[in-house]
Amino acid sequence: MYTIPGHHHISMITKDAKQNNHFYREVLGLRRVKMTVNQDDPSMYHLFYGDKTGSPGTELSFFEIPPVGRTHRGTNAITRIGLLVPTQSSLTFWKKRFEEYGVQHSDITTYANKPALHFEDKEGLRMVLLVSNGEKVEHWDTWEKSIVPEEHQIQGMGSVEMTVRRLDKLARTLTEMFGYTQISRTEDEAIFQSIQGEVFGEIVVKFLDGPTERPGRGSIHHLAIRVKDEAELTYWDEQVRARGFHTSGIVDRFYFKSLYFRESNGILFEIATDGPGFTIDGDIETLGEALDLPPFLEERRVEIEENLKPIEED
Repeated sequence: MYTIPGHHHISMITKDAKQNNHFYREVLGLRRVKMTVNQDDPSMYHLFYGDKTGSPGTELSFFEIPPVGRTHRGTNAITRIGLLVPTQSSLTFWKKRFEEYGVQHSDITTYANKPALHFEDKEGLRMVLLVSNGEKVEHWDTWEKSIVPEEHQIQGMGSVEMTVRRLDKLARTLTEMFGYTQISRTEDEAIFQSIQGEVFGEIVVKFLDGPTERPGRGSIHHLAIRVKDEAELTYWDEQVRARGFHTSGIVDRFYFKSLYFRESNGILFEIATDGPGFTIDGDIETLGEALDLPPFLEERRVEIEENLKPIEED
């Protein structure tokens, strides 16, 4: 039986790609590993940030939708992203950095039983820095040119929070279908790990009744979880369908192959392969600096570039 080794990437909505580019590169110190377009609507940017190569488990991705309104908070949504930092002293470093840059943030506290620092980007996307289980997350590759010192750099994704009306339904999907381990449970919250003891595959599920969230700027579109290759992806497609969920079938995203489905609360999951990765159409030194297009869109490059506004700093 195949297992899920953790998160692959997580995708959000932004109204302003230029502002987004500044925050995630210049404030958080992440590398923009891919500047491309939404393959289903190439009039909008699709930006990926992560470690040196955009390793699976480190990728934050954003779709730019300029006319999008604000998010109306509610239930049945992915509601918070955990990002890993190496040590407790890293939280102190980031608290001071957030104060310098005017980033909305909390005091140092705890979240999911770990030392934590909550913060939001300019569009209200809710995130939390968490101390990882070790000095270096295994799948994270240091980016030497980051403006953040290596000893405090963000090392990828940690706990991802989902808020739902039917906690038990999602619990069964995670444990019975995907093999996650439930490591804690109360009436209103449960924590699951794809690899027991590792935060980089952790999902925190909270119960909340009420209206369904209406997405907008700063909302989270979907979570992608990792599989090794297309053979595993085919296996999971069969498993998801066998449980009565509809899937997209396998979609070739050029940088990885994936499939999509919604669980019983309406949370959108993607299952994505580790490869071929973001270096398939670029070298490591210049990764993410120019607009990259998958081969099927390359013949439309001139048209696509004319419709995109520059996002680099003036």
